Amino acid sequence: MDEFKNILFLDIETVACTERYEMLEERMKVQWARKANFFRQRNDALSDEDLFHERAGIYSEFGKIVTIAIGKFTENETNERGLKTKRFVNHDEAILLQEFKSALEKMDQPQLKLCAHNGKEFDFPYISRRMLINGISLPPCLDMSGKKSWEIPHLDTLELWKFGDYKHYTSLDLLAAIFNIPSSKSDIDGSKVNEVYYRDKDLKKISEYCANDVIVVAQLFLKMKAQSLISVENIINS
Repeated sequence: MDEFKNILFLDIETVACTERYEMLEERMKVQWARKANFFRQRNDALSDEDLFHERAGIYSEFGKIVTIAIGKFTENETNERGLKTKRFVNHDEAILLQEFKSALEKMDQPQLKLCAHNGKEFDFPYISRRMLINGISLPPCLDMSGKKSWEIPHLDTLELWKFGDYKHYTSLDLLAAIFNIPSSKSDIDGSKVNEVYYRDKDLKKISEYCANDVIVVAQLFLKMKAQSLISVENIINS
């Protein structure tokens, strides 16, 4: 337990920064047109507006975070390992990020390690960029300035599964199936989050999906360490 007690598992869900493309400032429309040109080659029929609805949430410059879920291992009185999750949910991204940062500051920062699936490529840089865009200084566990690679406290279950093979991408859902971990997938997945947020106005559903992903990441991490899965009754969602 001591080896894993300072690991904070996390996942984020992101959407386009505005509900409709026409709501973008003209200056940002110009920038999106330049970005869209990079992936329009395969979909020549799609307009800047179409691509905005499909892809904007993936990019921190054109998206925003609507929920962050975190999880930490616990131990009960009989020394059984458990997991406790928490969600930060808000339409106002600045409030959400400040609450997340405040939670990090209450933890043991020098020892804290962040873990996510594809976190080094997506979650960690996305959170960091959105914090700076919102005028929020980075907490130590996200501030990589001046640090050597081995000093950065980030773990990534995708990287662990690659074993140095940088060509190999494996989804969280596939790894959950391989290791027989109950899936986080319901009637939504990452590609539908923007639609559920803006069309269905169902942020609660998105946050539940996000928290379930955190549970899967934590369980996957245990399997990669040849440990037993945490039983459902020892998982606490808050």
